[in-house]
Amino acid sequence: MAWKYQKSLVTLFYKVLFMDSQHPPLETLQDIKRIMERSSRFISLSGWSGISAGICALVGAWVAHDRITGYLHTRRGGSFYRGEVSTLSPNTQSLFQDLIVIAAITFITAFVSAFLFTWIRSKRNGTPMWDRTVQRLFWNTVLPMTVGGLVIIRAMQLGYFEFVAPGCLIFYGLALVNASKYTLGEVRYLGYGQLILGIINMWVSGGGLYFWAVGFGVLHIIYGALMWWKYERKS
Repeated sequence: MAWKYQKSLVTLFYKVLFMDSQHPPLETLQDIKRIMERSSRFISLSGWSGISAGICALVGAWVAHDRITGYLHTRRGGSFYRGEVSTLSPNTQSLFQDLIVIAAITFITAFVSAFLFTWIRSKRNGTPMWDRTVQRLFWNTVLPMTVGGLVIIRAMQLGYFEFVAPGCLIFYGLALVNASKYTLGEVRYLGYGQLILGIINMWVSGGGLYFWAVGFGVLHIIYGALMWWKYERKS
């Protein structure tokens, strides 16, 4: 694949040097820019990937909210996020097990749907799904999320449940900003949105699930729709 890009660049540079009349210099330079971007960035992320991931997140948040509401109803009010469930009664343990299952199913469903749409666009564009650029993208995304996952697990062990939602948003935002160097530049703005929501949620107690739904659900749908309109609408 690298040799393919190098050969294309050599051909385009030749056209620029010898002023090929059929390829104006400005058009040729734009072609060079596109080829260089394809060789250093994974540009086949699909807008539908963001939309599908956002829908999965909203469905997961709705199911989790319904489960939490049922739990609080049995306790006759109270707040799930303000340290009132730090003592793990059998009902609370059952609640956390259900929430972990919901989170796992939501993540797997969102990942599979996002991968599927990206794979389809990658095949259409003729770009590889696993090369050195994708490996860099994967590493720069997974590392912050893995560290964040460990921090969140420890916070839950210590009973700081109110930091779970903002922690997810903050570390996911960092992962997106970190990975934006190797994919579409607009990804960093999605990351900034996650960071802002996570930081605000640190000081707004009792609304973690709502911030989580906005960040992973609404922002993903908006981002996916904008990316589809910008990059995929014409095709």
